[in-house]
Amino acid sequence: MSKVAAMFLLFLSLAMGACSARRGMPYTQPILAQEKGVLEGKMLYDRYCNSCHPQGTSGLGPAINNKPLPGFMIRFQIRHGVGVMPAFKREVISREESKKIVAYLKELRRLD
Repeated sequence: MSKVAAMFLLFLSLAMGACSARRGMPYTQPILAQEKGVLEGKMLYDRYCNSCHPQGTSGLGPAINNKPLPGFMIRFQIRHGVGVMPAFKREVISREESKKIVAYLKELRRLD
């Protein structure tokens, strides 16, 4: 990926990340999905993301429970980090695991 494209994606993700409609509002409905990927995504989210984005709300990081980004952009943020968010290399969160985290976040959006 060229530097210009990477910078554009970073700018776009930062701009869209500031547009979360549910800042600070936790989801109260339980996850009803029984899909293995969504349930594994929740466990991965709890392990890697929840400390900064508790239940998808703002904490150390911004709220992501209603982030208007497509899955590939969220995976880009996971892999490369944004702002003070650390980058999670493939050795920490694999490609498949990042897809499961995105599936869990999509399930949270569906509950909205």
